[in-house]
Order: sequence, then structure tokens, then C-alpha cells
Amino acid sequence: TNCLTTVWRLFKNLSEDQQRYEKQLIFEHPAFVKLCQQLLLHSRRMTRGDLVFTLHAVVNLGVPQNTRLVQTLVRVCQEKLNQFDNRCISVLATTLAGLDKDKNVSALQAGLQLLVEQRIPSIRDIFILQNLMKCMGKDAPVFLKKKLEMAVLKELDHLTFPNALRVFLALVAMNYCSIPILNACSKKIQENVHDVPFRQLILILEACYNLQYRNVKLFSALADYFNSTACLWDKRQIILCLSAFETLGFQPRELMGIFAEKVTEDPEFLNLKNLLIVLRVYSRLNYVPKGQKHLFFETLHSCLNKYLPQISNTELLKAVYALCILGYLPHRALDELLQKVRSGLTLSYDVYKEQNEMMLHCVKTCMELDSPSFMKPAVGLTENFSLLVSLNLRKAREALVELLGDENMFQENVQLPYKYHIDFEIRMDSDRKKVLPIAATDDHADSSVQRLAFLFVPLSAFCMGTTHPQGKLAMKKRHLNKLGYHVILVPNKKFQEMTNEGAVEFLKSKIYSQNAFPFSEVTLQDDN
Repeated sequence: TNCLTTVWRLFKNLSEDQQRYEKQLIFEHPAFVKLCQQLLLHSRRMTRGDLVFTLHAVVNLGVPQNTRLVQTLVRVCQEKLNQFDNRCISVLATTLAGLDKDKNVSALQAGLQLLVEQRIPSIRDIFILQNLMKCMGKDAPVFLKKKLEMAVLKELDHLTFPNALRVFLALVAMNYCSIPILNACSKKIQENVHDVPFRQLILILEACYNLQYRNVKLFSALADYFNSTACLWDKRQIILCLSAFETLGFQPRELMGIFAEKVTEDPEFLNLKNLLIVLRVYSRLNYVPKGQKHLFFETLHSCLNKYLPQISNTELLKAVYALCILGYLPHRALDELLQKVRSGLTLSYDVYKEQNEMMLHCVKTCMELDSPSFMKPAVGLTENFSLLVSLNLRKAREALVELLGDENMFQENVQLPYKYHIDFEIRMDSDRKKVLPIAATDDHADSSVQRLAFLFVPLSAFCMGTTHPQGKLAMKKRHLNKLGYHVILVPNKKFQEMTNEGAVEFLKSKIYSQNAFPFSEVTLQDDN
């Protein structure tokens, strides 16, 4: 056992290439064959610690699972399972997690699961608990996950920073979101963020996405750390950070500004894969660096042009769509895309057909509405409206009726050209002091009537923890401005939490406030 565990300790610190070479030498060595024979002879006389560590070393050195040696050790572990202490259980669980399911392994896993269930109340070591969480994995029954959670909660007062990291990632392996545990781990991570290796920082962000865990304080702490140490990371690492934040819908504003400068100073490092990631991140999070908006766009456009001969149709559509979301029309790439559309554009992955059609529609809409030649219509372009209102907008409707006194003073569920939709439309005089009846203003020129568009949107349409709209919502707001509307964005969840009186006062402040809907047409929120 000592021989095998020593070999394994030396072996695991080698590079992959060295491991392949050393593994061949080990397996071909005559002493290794003799050692395996000795293990087969004496496996049933081994102590429990020697048994589990031997199996762990043999499996990790790459001895095939279907060999007599591995199968014998697994069967002996089955026979002695009830003799194992908590440490042995932890090591065995780790080993089994790396084995494929077969008759012996499945039987041992089932027995181990029953033993873990019995032993959990007696385990006080968080390291062992997190290891069991990780090794039991996603397939563990819910009641067992709950028991492990309760055991960890009892030991949170003794939670150290290294264990906080392990527990955080173990919850992902178990696919179990325990908010109290995650909050405690997050606090430790924030306090010790400078000691977390880069790869683990990325794993933490990915874990938050997988567990649907939203902690703005944690994300802000990580973003501040990445921002303060940006000079230590290479550009590819920063792209990894930005991509991880983007999947969470969190905007690390300062880091995005720093990286934008790096892009404009030296765009040559952007290969096609990284360029597409950068376009996706900046468009979804609706960010353009203050003071160098045009330069940033031109740099990205120039990089895209360089890859046009080799880019796939789907990648070209995604790239053009991202730039259009930001309000920039990449003419050469657009020409290429439209030429392919005219000649029968074929897009890969039919499963994403609906998404691709949506992106193509947005591109065509941007080409019309974001063109310098587009003129704001003299009268409203309402196509139709419906009296039907969704249940989650009923509260807003009732508040508007109470505030304005009549259903004829507003229009709901308004359908506009370009497939745009408005939850509620209100019309006011040019001084924005009086709400006008809808029917009496249908034919009025836009200069004498001001149109308000209320959009009740989910929190997911904003960058996390802010009221900064994400890319698609910012584009819709920009386009509604072009169509002659003043847009008022209302986070629907927060609105639903208001009292009826509070909802009326909120809408009143938005309708009659001079600052609620500035007349200037906003193309996107620069560095907000």
C-alpha cells in the first residue's frame, strides 16, 4: 500500500505527457506485476485504511476497471464496508466517483449510500462532508442531499476559507442549491478573494450560474478583484471572466472598460472565437466604453472583416446581430450577410432555427430604424391593439384607471410595426402636463402630442442588480424612441410588490415627471 500510494503521489504531479510515459514504464515493470499479485493474495487481510487507499491508488494510476485486481478490491470493500471509519468512507466515495457503473461498483455504491445516510449525524468534519457531497453527486436522492445540507449547516461556525471553496463547488457536483450554505461560503470567498486561484474564480462564477444563485455582493467583489488585478491577467483570461459574468447577466463595468482599451490598442490578439465572445458579451450587457465608442466599433468591425472569408453563416449572423444590438451597422459584413440571404442562406443547427430567424429579423429592423436616413413618423404607427391584458399587468391597469379616471385615457397591449409591442400607451400634450384621450389624438401630429410607452419587464431584462437594460431591451427602447415614443421601463417584479396606493403614486411620478422620460433619443446607455 505504501509503495502504491507513494507512486500515485509522485505520478499525479506530472504533466499529461509525462504521465503517459511513466504509466507505460510502471505497467511494464516486472516488480509491478509482482506487487499486483501480492495485493490479490493479501487483499482480504489488509486493514481498512490500506484497502481503500490501495484501491484509490490503483484506480488513479489507470489500472483498467475490468481487471481481476480492481474487481477483487471492490468486492473486498463491499465485504468490509461496515468496518470503515468516516475517513475511509470519504476516500472510497472519491474512488467510486471515478469508476464506471458495473455490477460490483453499483452494489458497492448502493451499500456506501446506505452507510453514509446512517453516519451523517456523527460526521463533524466539513472536509469529509463536502467530499461526500461531491462524490454522491447529482444522482443522490433528495433526502440524502437534504441530510448532507443539514450536517454542513451545523458546522458553519467552523467553516474555514479553503473548505468554503470546496463546499461551494461540492454543491454544484450535487446539483443542490442551499442558499444558507452558499451565503456563508460567499462571505468567506469575498473576505479572501485575493487567495483564490484564477481557475477557481471562474469555477465559482460557473457554479453560481448552474445553481441559479444570484449574489450581487459576491459578483461585485469578484469584479472589483479582477479589475484591480487586470494587469496580471492575459487577455484570454479576461475574456473568460467577461464571458462568465455575461452568462450571469452581471455587468463588470470597469473591467469591460479596461478590456475595451486593450482591444482598441491591440486588436490582433482577437481570433474569431474570441471576437464572437467579445461581441456577445458587450452586446448582451449593453456596454460601450465612454469616449471611444466609435473607435471601439470600428476596431471590432475591422476584426470581423478580416474573418469574413472563413466565417460560417451562423457565426456571421451572430456577429452582425451583436453589433446591430449596440446600434452599429457593420456595412461590409451586412452586405455579405444580405447577399447570402438573397442566395438562400443556410444556417447550421436547425434546432436553433427560431433563434436564427429572430436574429435576422432584428438585423433587418436595425437596418431600417438605425439608418441615418430614417425619419420619425409624423403620426403614430400603431398596427392594432388588444383589450386582452395579461394577469401580471392587471395591477398596472387598475392603477392607471384609478390615476387617470377612465379606460379611454390609455391604450393597452399595443402592437407596432417591426413586431414591437407596448404594454400601455399614454398620450400627453406638448408640455407634458395633461393626459389626453386616446381617441381624440389618433390623427394629431407628433409635435402636439407626446406618446408614452410603458414596458413592464422582468428583472432578467436588466443587468443584475441594476436598472441598466440588457442589449435587446436597450435596442427596443432605442427603436421605440425612433418611432416617436418616450419609453418608461418598469421592473415588473418590484411593481407587483407595491401596495395599490404605492403603485398609483409610482405611475403618477413617471407620467408627470419631467425627468422620467427625457425627449432626447437615446441610442444606448454609454458607460451607465
